[in-house]
Amino acid sequence: MTSDQDHPTHAGGPGASPDTGPIHISVDAMGGDHGPAAVVSGCALSVQAEPRIQIILHGDQAVLEPLVARQPALAGRCVLHHAEAVVTMEDKPSHVMRHGKATSMWSTIDALRQGQAQAAVSCGNTGALMAVSMLQLRRMDGVTRPAIACLWPSRGKYGFNTMLDVGADLKADAPDLLAYAIMGVTYFRNGFNEPRPRVGLLNVGTEEHKGRAEIREAHELIASHQETGRYEFVGFVEGSDIPSDRVDVIVTDGFTGNVALKTGEGTARLISDLLRETFRASWVSMLGAVLAKGALDRLGKRIDPRRVNGGVFLGLNGTVVKSHGSADETGVAAAIGLAAKLAQSGYRGRMAERLVIAAQAAQDSGTEGESE
Repeated sequence: MTSDQDHPTHAGGPGASPDTGPIHISVDAMGGDHGPAAVVSGCALSVQAEPRIQIILHGDQAVLEPLVARQPALAGRCVLHHAEAVVTMEDKPSHVMRHGKATSMWSTIDALRQGQAQAAVSCGNTGALMAVSMLQLRRMDGVTRPAIACLWPSRGKYGFNTMLDVGADLKADAPDLLAYAIMGVTYFRNGFNEPRPRVGLLNVGTEEHKGRAEIREAHELIASHQETGRYEFVGFVEGSDIPSDRVDVIVTDGFTGNVALKTGEGTARLISDLLRETFRASWVSMLGAVLAKGALDRLGKRIDPRRVNGGVFLGLNGTVVKSHGSADETGVAAAIGLAAKLAQSGYRGRMAERLVIAAQAAQDSGTEGESE
């Protein structure tokens, strides 16, 4: 039996394998708000941080060639795949699925599908990226709705919790939420070498009678599966528990998760802006800022969304990392680094095994309910 803890832990994300071979990452250069220049700079930062990374960059060759030429770190570490069209933030996923074969996003996922890369990264349209990924890579057995998982700064011993879904699908029924729990546990276990992650189901209260019918049904499913799934179910959790040390994996539907994620990012930026305004208010406060610079820098790094930029598509037959659309070069580098670590972790094979078991458990539960 393969252990879920084969690989060393790396702070801030899933650990990489001790394998010393190259890690090929397929990158969509054209989808971000800051344009291809930020993506190319992010690629350069990522290869400097991890010598094994090799970049396959997709987009308009005439635009990308001079940008790559200005990055010495990418010399011999980057291959260009020309794609003349771009998926915009306004494009509907259905349109991209039918007419998007000439786009950089399609080319990025196609390289992963063909085995040219071990993982893919894009800053582009989330809905379109999920649609193209599902079309080309297909869902894992036992998965009805894939999920996007993010790392969330927390008070826990690892410094991060995992939450899913944060935007792949707006709704989820009870079996979907069970599958999310299984995927999130496998992701967290491989990332932090935690043998028995704690799972919480996000709700409007912690009492078992609260919430919609499908949430209460999911509560029963997740609770009944915790021994075979090798996790501890702590029950319902509230929004205030997301950054707490009470839970490691927070399970919710995509609508709720995305609102929570964007609220957290906005709050982090607000705190940062308010601190700057406060310390610039007078010469006394500016002196205080100088004296507290070390502590403020540590706080800034801890709440900086760019450090954990990258939502991972879980439940697909391939590793896809969705970088934030507004990511700068630091954020892009973080997403590529996460993709590289995931590509080497082997987490998807173990996830597939447990998803099949979870799907059977949910089916058996439904059958028993019908017979009653």
